[in-house]
Amino acid sequence: MTQYALGQLCANCAGHASVAITFGGRDRSGRLRTITAHCPACHGTGKRLALRFVITSAGR
Repeated sequence: MTQYALGQLCANCAGHASVAITFGGRDRSGRLRTITAHCPACHGTGKRLALRFVITSAGR
């Protein structure tokens, strides 16, 4: 059986990139008032981006 490599999770949010935060009250229609907050490191994707290092030589 073939096993696939899992994507690398963001170290700051552990894959829970977006959360809903309640204000504690309800609006006139009875719905909870919430805002969405995204992880600043992965911008809400939950995955760590692959870094590519570019080596440049000065003066060439």
